Amino acid sequence: MNECSGYISPEYANHGLYSVKSDIFSFGVLVLEIVSGNKNRGFSHPDHHLNLLGHVSFKTILFTLLFIAWILFKENRSLELAADSIAITCNLSEVLRSIHVGLLCVQENPEMRPTMSNVVLVLGNDDALPQPKQPGFFTERDVIGASCSSNLSKPCSVNECLVSELEPR
Repeated sequence: MNECSGYISPEYANHGLYSVKSDIFSFGVLVLEIVSGNKNRGFSHPDHHLNLLGHVSFKTILFTLLFIAWILFKENRSLELAADSIAITCNLSEVLRSIHVGLLCVQENPEMRPTMSNVVLVLGNDDALPQPKQPGFFTERDVIGASCSSNLSKPCSVNECLVSELEPR
């Protein structure tokens, strides 16, 4: 779970609900990691003293890449997320578009996330994109807490990440 938790959609982590939109969430995390040059954990931004997907509550304040990407997007400072090598060598409008699409993919509500065919379409054109809603923030602590809180009398364990083999339809 430690290596995979940054890619797991909040609906799967918190409620065990899995769908194609869960994969879209993971794809969005990957896009933001590629653009930023950072993993979704252990990221920090000089102006925000925060980490890279997180969970914000009154009890716990943990931040990650998705949170930073969201804050910078809202402040119209998305280019600050881009790794120096990306910002220097790539088309800046494509970098901004990739960040925007990444944020659309990690929206908290799975129904608001685009389909993969839509992602491919919007990455290949210059059409206006919808404004993303807040990303689904969660942390490994949420995953463990959700699974442990259902039955406090039994000790809790965390499963390892599974690798699936792809088969044609």
